[in-house]
Amino acid sequence: MTSDAAPAESEGPVRLGFVCVQNAGRSQMSAAFAEREVARRGLEERVEIVTGGTHPADEVHPVVVDAMAEIEIDVSDRTPREVSTEELEACDVVATMGCSTLELDADSVEIRDWALPDPHGAEREEVREIRGTVEAAVVALFDELFGEPSDSEPAADGQFEEA
Repeated sequence: MTSDAAPAESEGPVRLGFVCVQNAGRSQMSAAFAEREVARRGLEERVEIVTGGTHPADEVHPVVVDAMAEIEIDVSDRTPREVSTEELEACDVVATMGCSTLELDADSVEIRDWALPDPHGAEREEVREIRGTVEAAVVALFDELFGEPSDSEPAADGQFEEA
């Protein structure tokens, strides 16, 4: 899908889904980075984000909460939730984290498997690496769907890029 292939604004917002089994690590990071991209690109009226899991955990993995806090993104108040097939089939793009057994109508949803390692039980440094990979994947998805941000928008690290 290219930026020209993104649904027109008249068709309603672009719905992006981020899914893993527990909705306690990778999909939570993905949703948080997607929310940041929506805000920094001014896409609040154009994008809806859905996240969930097929068998949600009781809480977001503490190591994920800590890793995201290191870059000033607070996911401590999030609760993993179950996501329905209907919710995901209403999405334009669904990114699975390499662990999903979802069976979606592929004709109506673009499914991408990002095949990311699970941060649950991982050492802090590995979780940081996973976080970086997730961030890059989300930014690349937004670049593809909506074009790269202008020079007046902050870069992924929160800093403004030089023109």
